[in-house]
Amino acid sequence: MKDFDLLKRLTETPGIPGREERVRQLIRDEAQGLFDGFEVDAMGNLICHRGGAGRLPKPAGSRRAAKAGKRIMLACHIDEIGFYVKHIDDKGFLRVNPAGGFDTRNLHARAVLVQGTRDLVGVLNPTGRPVHLASEEERKKVYKIGEFFIDLGLPVEQVKRLVRVGDPVTLLAQTRQVGKSIVGKAMDNRVASFVALEAMRKVARKGTANEILYVATVQEEVGCRGAGPAAFGIEPDVAVALDVTLACDTPGVPEDEAVCRFGKGVAIKIMDRDSISDRALVDEFIELATKHKIPHQLEILPLGGTDAATMQRSRRGHKTITLSVPCRYVHTVTEMVHQDDLTSAIDLLAAYLAK
Repeated sequence: MKDFDLLKRLTETPGIPGREERVRQLIRDEAQGLFDGFEVDAMGNLICHRGGAGRLPKPAGSRRAAKAGKRIMLACHIDEIGFYVKHIDDKGFLRVNPAGGFDTRNLHARAVLVQGTRDLVGVLNPTGRPVHLASEEERKKVYKIGEFFIDLGLPVEQVKRLVRVGDPVTLLAQTRQVGKSIVGKAMDNRVASFVALEAMRKVARKGTANEILYVATVQEEVGCRGAGPAAFGIEPDVAVALDVTLACDTPGVPEDEAVCRFGKGVAIKIMDRDSISDRALVDEFIELATKHKIPHQLEILPLGGTDAATMQRSRRGHKTITLSVPCRYVHTVTEMVHQDDLTSAIDLLAAYLAK
């Protein structure tokens, strides 16, 4: 896939909620030349501004002059689910507190990265007997987060010198191309920034009268905390959340619960648990996708939400929509996205921004 290296770097860089600084720096470096200016707000959101007519970002709370284009905010959360170290025991084993939602069935025997005074690789396992010694009942047990621990393979004195309570922990996984798909951790939601940056490359070549503010938002996985304050300050005409959504078209899931189909195009969200997309925007994106022959599908997600929810409710409210990239096996280290879905998401976003 073209530009696979960028998506690989985005997904493999660690950044749990509240500790997104490495991802933020990577994006800022990559976005040079695509935007007129950059700002990091008090929450840690990276705001990248491109003025359609050379306008500067307006100060928060100011009135805007009439203009030809729209002020469009793109929200792409850059945090991934992970943990914070909460305890170091007398043998040097670490206990962790989750930052984001986990299915613990996917956590057994995982390699992890602990960002201590230096990066440390460890292994995450549940407490208790190994399979060779476990009873039949123990083998069936579904462990809770609090029953997992990290083994760094180091003496306790060294562990306590290198690690402290509050250090971030991420799952380790290599991003790979598998068939026509890309598989790895943190597709949720680094694919959004990949889509936004690739769309901006197209817009930069063609030009636009719109004012575009791409925001790499923080702390979405713990309650969509970053996007709301950013939208309050930006006060966009249109707010677009970019995120992944479920593609459950896999064995064991009824067809009516699939949410989206893998490889069938970018998903235009109708609603999820936390937001309902603006109907006029939904119709506009469908019309654009049809006009440009961009594969697309409509999405209703029964549970979960995106940054759209907090942007939609900021100030007096904003016209908001979510564009989604279908993703299989969300919140695992084998999150899978289809290359064709990425392409359609890039093409549709670029077409809208260039209008």
